[in-house]
Amino acid sequence: MKKIFLFSIIIGLLFSCAKKVSEENKTPKSPEAKRVVVGGDSDAHGCKASAGYTWSGLKKECVRLFEVGTKLAHAEDGKTYSTVAYVIFDGNKAELFLDTQKEPILLEKKSEGDSWIKGDLQLIPWKGYVLKKGGKIIYIGQ
Repeated sequence: MKKIFLFSIIIGLLFSCAKKVSEENKTPKSPEAKRVVVGGDSDAHGCKASAGYTWSGLKKECVRLFEVGTKLAHAEDGKTYSTVAYVIFDGNKAELFLDTQKEPILLEKKSEGDSWIKGDLQLIPWKGYVLKKGGKIIYIGQ
């Protein structure tokens, strides 16, 4: 009885292995896809966007904007938007990260108490901060 039971187990295992091998042979092999390594998304400066890092030209290092930057909320037309901007300050310079720009914008102020300016952008220190473009308020923040 033991021999028949052992023999049936061995036969069952052989058939199950043979089925698996035949299924592998039926599946067409696609060309090897490019593998994406998690955390392998470093930019030209070595900053990992998947970990929340962005290059700051002002600080000359990878930073997490939500940790070191000042958050500005979108303020057009009194509507609520889900977009934000961040500003990093260093002396008389401010680096502005807008959701509409790929590269940050460097603003400068002439003297203490003035606003930071570049082109038609003006960052005013008033009840927190107000960012204007062409005289129109587009972001506000603390």
